[in-house]
Amino acid sequence: MFSDQWIVFTVLLLTLAAFIWNRVRFDVVAMLALLAVAVTGLVPVESVFSGFGHPAVITVAAVLVISQGLVNGGVVDEVAKLLARVGHNAVAQVVTLTLVVAVCSAFINNVGALALLMPVAIWMSREAGRSPSLLLMPLAFGSLLGGTITLIGTPPNIIIASYREAGAFGLFDFAPVGLAVTVAGVAFIGLAGWRLTPKRDDPSAGEKLFSVGDYLTELKLPEGSGYEGDTLHHLLTAGDSQKNLIVLSLVRGGKTMPAPSTFTILRADDVLLVEADTESLSEFVDETGLVLASGVPVEESAGECPEKDGGGQKPGEDALVAGDVRLAEAVVTPGSPLVGRTANRLNLRERYSVNVVAVARQGHRLKQRLADIRFRSGDILLVQGFEESLSGSLQALGCLPLAERGLAFGRQKQLGLSAGLFAVAIVSIVAGWASPPVALVACAVAMVISGLLEASDAYEAIDWSVIVLLAAMIPVGVALETSGGADSIARQILSVSEGQAPWLVLTIILVGTMLLSNVVNNAAAAILVAPIALGVSGELGLASDATLMAVAIGASCAFLTPIGHQSNALVMEPAGYRFGDYWLLGLPLSVVVTATAVPAILWLWG
Repeated sequence: MFSDQWIVFTVLLLTLAAFIWNRVRFDVVAMLALLAVAVTGLVPVESVFSGFGHPAVITVAAVLVISQGLVNGGVVDEVAKLLARVGHNAVAQVVTLTLVVAVCSAFINNVGALALLMPVAIWMSREAGRSPSLLLMPLAFGSLLGGTITLIGTPPNIIIASYREAGAFGLFDFAPVGLAVTVAGVAFIGLAGWRLTPKRDDPSAGEKLFSVGDYLTELKLPEGSGYEGDTLHHLLTAGDSQKNLIVLSLVRGGKTMPAPSTFTILRADDVLLVEADTESLSEFVDETGLVLASGVPVEESAGECPEKDGGGQKPGEDALVAGDVRLAEAVVTPGSPLVGRTANRLNLRERYSVNVVAVARQGHRLKQRLADIRFRSGDILLVQGFEESLSGSLQALGCLPLAERGLAFGRQKQLGLSAGLFAVAIVSIVAGWASPPVALVACAVAMVISGLLEASDAYEAIDWSVIVLLAAMIPVGVALETSGGADSIARQILSVSEGQAPWLVLTIILVGTMLLSNVVNNAAAAILVAPIALGVSGELGLASDATLMAVAIGASCAFLTPIGHQSNALVMEPAGYRFGDYWLLGLPLSVVVTATAVPAILWLWG
């Protein structure tokens, strides 16, 4: 008969292996681990799903909602505007971006802060004629550093606070160590670390990423066509080639109608501005009987737009924008429903009223057929849509518009209201009028009631995969503690570090947690290591607050791999990073963080 300890160790090893394998969603892996400890009786039946009501889980959900409320209120947009004034100096850009994202990450979700400032960093890189690879890794690491400053900066801090025996940590109890780590990390990145970022040649730097004129063709509906008086939808569904062809504009009687409705009735001499590769264009012309507006054969046009009215001009963006129709560049985020799917499968034109005009990946426009492109996190899309609905469509698709084209993200700005509600919540927590979960949930509810967020937007703002992960792993962590497994691991650590100085033990805990968080979700790392750290502190006589703080810092500082944190993954594609690029800057930064955090923890908490 296996002991409880061996059962929980087996479950945890299989769970960690599944996390590292990364073929099954981490929330599903966490639920399987929870079911395993439930079936084996390590967790009482009445406590199996207690994690879903845990204060830490509720707090994380509230912080995610508040972050979206602050975004909708325009708080981060105003910060982004100020960044445009930094100039083109590389050091100034790196220091300013890293510092600003760190400050934002202290109070809103660090992934959200990064995602909103990343488009600004890409725009700044282009304006300075540099590859985004110079700025994006420092930006991602800055978001992780900033999360260490406050209780609500990152989920590991919220988790660690719940393990404190003398009552949960306060909102700014993390600040002394977190600020020291952040200042040291930003200083290192700004002075020397940015030079360690991989240099990726970017031929599009300093130029427009998308030059649409070279990919457009004008087709004319001739007199006597069988499609005269029929709908555009019927024309586009006439043959197999339609899936590789996008109608971006319709010209009738000298008037341009961008993004025409598929229910538009066609007339003789209508000119359609389409985007398609040469093969699809040729097939479409053969199937429908349309002709090139210039009279140039399709094969001779070679996918380029023919001359317009003999003027030698190719229609560019001006032909795609008129009235309420706009173009926008947007970045695909990791949680986007686009990831792994094609535009045709999602039926973007019909469901979201947007056309994907072009796709760029790692700084280069993709040349393949749009219908064949499976979107990835970090892809940059050039999309066409109506101004009043484009922001909402991009939000629904999990895409963030780039600052370059001036598209406002979110609703009408309500800076005073969003910042005021958040300030009231912070003051309530600091003054002790309400606990963090209560104050933050109240703030989230107030944002919904005040109209900063629709109720549906509040639910969408919550990353449910993280919520399920936390709720499932908390009982698993309790099983590790109640089975005696945490004490057993603690004793092994003590046997290795017997007779060693407390700073060395603290370093082992911090570095061990840091390494674990580079391969598994950082919240899961905090849940698993926290009870072990408490066991070590009890045996050594070291303050439990010190070991918990070491776990918090270690769990939040995953700089070595792109899978260690969503922030790292989010910048991988736009910057053209490879898996092995992260440790070049991440390893020395981890050393700086450790060398700063351990003395600070011992001085403040030891």
